[in-house]
Amino acid sequence: MVAIKRKDTGEWAIPGGMVDPGEAVSATVKREFTEEAGDITDAAERAHFEELTAKLFQNDEVVYRGYVDDPRNTDHAWMETTALHFHCDEELGRMLPLNAGDDAADVMWLDVDDSDERYSKLYASHRLWVDRVAQNLRAR
Repeated sequence: MVAIKRKDTGEWAIPGGMVDPGEAVSATVKREFTEEAGDITDAAERAHFEELTAKLFQNDEVVYRGYVDDPRNTDHAWMETTALHFHCDEELGRMLPLNAGDDAADVMWLDVDDSDERYSKLYASHRLWVDRVAQNLRAR
């Protein structure tokens, strides 16, 4: 999975962010992924990144939609989310350059492996959703 290290908490997480007014969730996902994982200044490399991410974001699967257990929740305000799975084949994954930007301190390909503390301690409910995707992929 692509994981970003959050600047605010230092925890590893699924790339994502807040939906802007009038913005579709799918547009938010692409924008946030590009901002957090695609900080590329070279024009040719940037064009290549955008071509690859366009291919990546062609198909999505809703993993979860609704209330989320988040440390920012209060009695009067809470987080709701839509978690989407975009499957990246191995070839695309090898070609996709990742460079941390925006509010990400770092970005990496992270193995879905409980023995890796970065994975086992993913931010908020993120591990639950990735585990669900991994289980569905193994069942196919």
